[in-house]
Amino acid sequence: MRSPPKILKLLEVVWHCLDRGRYLDTRHVTERQSERSITRMEILYVLRAGFHEKKKDKFDQAYGCWNYAIHGKTMDKRELRIIISFDKNNMLIITAIDLT
Repeated sequence: MRSPPKILKLLEVVWHCLDRGRYLDTRHVTERQSERSITRMEILYVLRAGFHEKKKDKFDQAYGCWNYAIHGKTMDKRELRIIISFDKNNMLIITAIDLT
């Protein structure tokens, strides 16, 4: 399967989804939040204040879409990487990784 083009202005799309409440947590991220003691507020903060870590983006063959990496620090300086994707209508929060 040939991969579709990546979203060029990713952070603008992320902010648009956040502003309109168009984001969903996957079961995977919910499990990782619990395991890693990461709050939803920390995830949302990093999505709004972090940067696109392009070298960590990966195409998911199984779902036929790109997974994008957003890297940033929470208000208490905890370093996280948030992996997101998009379906037809929403941003999907795939996982949260504690980098500290």
